Amino acid sequence: MSDVTIRVASETHDRLASVAEGEGMSLPAWLDRLAETVRTPAERAEEAERTRRVLREWSGFDPAVPDAEADALVARRIAEAEGA
Repeated sequence: MSDVTIRVASETHDRLASVAEGEGMSLPAWLDRLAETVRTPAERAEEAERTRRVLREWSGFDPAVPDAEADALVARRIAEAEGA
């Protein structure tokens, strides 16, 4: 594997290096791990579609379809949870 240089502000470098050090890793190793876990926009869209499909098949609810009654119910439950 070849190395490359990525230009970032020194503050960004210092912050990332501090996070990596806090996790007991070198910055390159931490960035490698980060790159393995971060999803691309296409990967996130695929995962969201799979999640919507499973939710729709399991419960009949599709969050991509506007539903004022369901939206009101969710908003009410969130408000109740925040008040608890």
